[in-house]
Amino acid sequence: MVETETKKQEEKVEDKKETVVETERKIAKEKVEKNEGKKKLKNIKQIENTNEKSTEDSDEKNKPKEKSKQTSPKKRTAIVNGRDLPISTKHAVAICNFIKNKNIDIAIVELGLVEKKKKPVPMRGEIPHKKGIMSGRYPIKATGILLKLLKSLKSNAMANELELEKYKLSCMANVASRQYKRSGRSRFKRSHVQFKLTQIIKQKKKRKWQKK
Repeated sequence: MVETETKKQEEKVEDKKETVVETERKIAKEKVEKNEGKKKLKNIKQIENTNEKSTEDSDEKNKPKEKSKQTSPKKRTAIVNGRDLPISTKHAVAICNFIKNKNIDIAIVELGLVEKKKKPVPMRGEIPHKKGIMSGRYPIKATGILLKLLKSLKSNAMANELELEKYKLSCMANVASRQYKRSGRSRFKRSHVQFKLTQIIKQKKKRKWQKK
């Protein structure tokens, strides 16, 4: 009887061990399956993210590029350069002295009168006298070319949104490189001219006791 009882107890212990081993195996399998499921989910999410990024990049490429609206600083001056003009440098200098430090509208009107031979340009040298001045002439060719430059300067000033009333005209004429004519002795007339609008600066008048 004692032997049969011991055998039964041993069988019960072995059954318990087998059940414990089976449960441990089941738990291990469940853990493995969970880890594999998590890895699969991660891989699926990565694939979805890459697909979304690729679609966004393609959409950005297909979209029309909008022009970058950068606010450029406004210009405070307007300049026009005339290079290698076929006019006499003497006439160009005289006209520049005639319209210097004047309003651009007044300068255009006065050059129009010069072109119509109603107002002479004062010049230096042994030149016959004209009505109202000592010595002067009507350089029609030079005035016609410089009038075009003045009108283009005015259009540049309007494009830069400058207030023409607050600006004065400054000009400069220089000798350009002169080409030889066909004979090889004489040369053509060439000159550079620059027109510029500069802002009028009002200077405060000093009193007598402030002057040193």
